[in-house]
Amino acid sequence: MKNPPSNDNFNDEERFRTLVSAISDYAIYMLDPSGHVVSWNAGAQRFKGYEAHEIIGQHFSRFYMPEDRASGLPEKALRTALQEGRYESEGWRRRKDGTSFWASVVIHPVFRNDELIGFAKVTRDITERAITAEALRRSEQQFSLLVQGVTDYAIYMLDASGIITNWNSGAQHIKGYTAEEVIGTHFSRFYTPEEQEAGTPERALEIARQEGRYEQEGWRVRKDGSHFCAHVVIDAIHGEDGALVGFAKVTRDVTEQRAASDALQKANAALFQSQKMEALGKLTGGIAHDFNNLLGVISSGIDMLQLQPRSGDSRTLDSMRRAVERGAELTQHLLAFARQQPLQSKKCDLNELIAGFESVLRRAGNSSIRFEIKLQENLPPSLIDATRFQTTLLNLVINARDAMPKGGNITIATSGVLLKEQEIGTLPAGHYTKIMVNDTGCGMTSDVMARVFEPFFTTKEIGKGTGLGLSQVYGFITQSGGEIVVASTLDQGTQFAMYLPIVDGKAIAHDEHEEQLEKVLIVEDDADLLEVAAELFRAIGYVVHTAGSAKDALEVLERNSDIDILFSDVMMPNGMSGIELARLVRKRYPHMKTILASGYALPALKSEHADLDGFLFINKPYQLSDVAKKLRQAA
Repeated sequence: MKNPPSNDNFNDEERFRTLVSAISDYAIYMLDPSGHVVSWNAGAQRFKGYEAHEIIGQHFSRFYMPEDRASGLPEKALRTALQEGRYESEGWRRRKDGTSFWASVVIHPVFRNDELIGFAKVTRDITERAITAEALRRSEQQFSLLVQGVTDYAIYMLDASGIITNWNSGAQHIKGYTAEEVIGTHFSRFYTPEEQEAGTPERALEIARQEGRYEQEGWRVRKDGSHFCAHVVIDAIHGEDGALVGFAKVTRDVTEQRAASDALQKANAALFQSQKMEALGKLTGGIAHDFNNLLGVISSGIDMLQLQPRSGDSRTLDSMRRAVERGAELTQHLLAFARQQPLQSKKCDLNELIAGFESVLRRAGNSSIRFEIKLQENLPPSLIDATRFQTTLLNLVINARDAMPKGGNITIATSGVLLKEQEIGTLPAGHYTKIMVNDTGCGMTSDVMARVFEPFFTTKEIGKGTGLGLSQVYGFITQSGGEIVVASTLDQGTQFAMYLPIVDGKAIAHDEHEEQLEKVLIVEDDADLLEVAAELFRAIGYVVHTAGSAKDALEVLERNSDIDILFSDVMMPNGMSGIELARLVRKRYPHMKTILASGYALPALKSEHADLDGFLFINKPYQLSDVAKKLRQAA
């Protein structure tokens, strides 16, 4: 067997030259000090396409792009290599066939005995790597542009501790901060103070860290202090080694969606309540009609028995008659809830109905209850049964009084409102008059509020309520084309709000005859006497306002300063007498005439109240003729 040929005859320089010439993945060649090619290897030939005899002796600048040659880049490269001992760069180079490739270039100066003899130049074709890097750069740029172009989502990064590291235009749009204002700050600044104190931001990051993702909805705070409902997603970001490097956070403003969802739930609840009350109404109405028929038979039978001689004990028949009347009254209550009671509706000024019924409403309370009426002026009229509307108010006031055994405040207020479609219950969009009855009583739970209008439902003790008062209110208001809603908080009070459609956009214009009628304010603490006096004045053509005390009278006068005559009892409850009221009224309203009434004789009153000049006086009991005479004296 022959041994391989020996290479001992090759010196080290020849071996190195042979090695360099054989390398085909790198272009390795020498330049003289002026940049001319003096050697050429296989790799150079493969990359650049030139044979050795074609390129040796040529200046290496021929491989550069025209614009690089024009800018002096080849000379700069040699100068840098000589000055710094190395030159390295990347850039486009040109082959023999005119095609281009992306090259990684390294140039080293070569010295012999401290004398520059040339440059060693190594070039590598990294076109594929450059294309990949450029594609990655473009992809990242496009992604950045995409993220920055999104305005409906706040998309930004957090570091591992929750510090904001970047910020897109959507984040600025939603939260109001610029990138300069928030980058470098903790993302907890967007949470409400309560959630910051509760540790919600830190808990969100911990869940994302442990589970990889956190998703939640909640209220967040903008730069201007306003709040919005946010849908938040936080994703944990890990490096190639698996270590946590930060979090990607996406926030979307879902305030409108939340409002729409709440409105839908509210509408569904209102529809369910309406359907339930409709079903109860039909059932109740059917029972009431049948019960009425039975009562009719019994009532007719009693009439027949009373016509017959020796028909038995008349007291028994009278008791039976009273029982039938109570049963008939009960069926009327049930029919009111079922909206099957005939109404005598007409165009009414609700403010006038309330003002004219004020004294009755005040008497329904007691001395520990403060009563206040707030009426918005010039309200358009509503089509309503006046008597049943006043009864409805009385029911609500009595209900409020019973909720305040230790006293409190009752307020009746009116206002005009414009409602959207189904904003209140199932009412269509349009203009309505809102009548509120508020109290500061014990309030109700949500369970009680859900059933408060059901017939026979009551929270009062046995024997203290039929459970039909509020069901009648509900039936009357809905039968009148309106809606009633209740809001209540335990130990704070209850608000009943009634919404009645207006007939047209103008307030009721009073005719000239009514405008010419004089107005009288009757002040009397005895309810029966007050009603009688009111009827006497109406009988002789006066527009009547009533009050049960001097305090109530002053409140009526504040709202109706055009009253012509004050007709007051002298002995009044709650501190101020009728004479003191008359003096105060004469001071505030000098145009108003005053007539005082008392069971005491005039001399006795003068001995106790020295100055009665200017006040007309009438003795109790008085008749229509007495009143007419005093009014003629006052004229």
